[in-house]
Amino acid sequence: MFESLDLADDVAAVRADHAPDSLVLSADADFETIPPAAAEDLGLVADSLDPKSYPAEWLPEDAPALLVRYAGSDFTIGMPGDGTVVWTRQTVPPAVIAKKRAEGTPTDFLDFLFAEAFVQLGTDAPEHCLPFFGEHYRELDAAVPLPPNDVYQIAAALYEAWLGLQTRETFASWEETHPRLHGAWVDAGERLTGRLDTLPRAVARGGTSFAEATEYACSAVKHGLDLPAPFAALDTAAYVEYGPSYGVRWATKTFEQLGEEDGGTAESGGTVEE
Repeated sequence: MFESLDLADDVAAVRADHAPDSLVLSADADFETIPPAAAEDLGLVADSLDPKSYPAEWLPEDAPALLVRYAGSDFTIGMPGDGTVVWTRQTVPPAVIAKKRAEGTPTDFLDFLFAEAFVQLGTDAPEHCLPFFGEHYRELDAAVPLPPNDVYQIAAALYEAWLGLQTRETFASWEETHPRLHGAWVDAGERLTGRLDTLPRAVARGGTSFAEATEYACSAVKHGLDLPAPFAALDTAAYVEYGPSYGVRWATKTFEQLGEEDGGTAESGGTVEE
């Protein structure tokens, strides 16, 4: 199911800088979560496997089934929302895996996705929103009065924003050293700008769910784009420092404001006081 991939020279240079020991693989199928039996095939290309599990106490009783399985003892690689290229530290060495749909992705953007994965690996960040939030996941669930799948979507988006705050300076620095990858990063950001300013209005009118808007706005963080309220409060060094507790406080404050405005969207920006 998995085969080694060759990298373009500029992508290989990023790998050498940030995740020199990582495996680079392609999967012969698309997936949100690799079936456990198929995931075991990673043992054929990796030195060893290091499956992770997490305390059940982190999850609310109505957590989505896939999240429960991710936390449990099943060897789980990949989750909904992970995108075309995923990375994991559940193999030794860590692995970066392109899904089958990568075959239809424009070359420059796909190479940026590989480079992004290497940079994210190099941050030593947790590989998923559940270990990022940890015991705070229950607090996030309590702060967000939405269905469990929406809570998960918001949690995954907040984790991506936190990662983006730590990686975007690296992407920006590629303008001279890796101009092709820098150009792909800039182009991807420009494709997001059209909807950012209208997100609060779209949520207020019911054209976009709050979870979808959060996902969209948080994907813009790694591009350094100007975010509308209430998402602008996530673009702060305090979020990097305080991480999950800041994310929970942002959600609490945001939904308190949404309630006060009777279904409208919060208009205040700034940071969430820690």
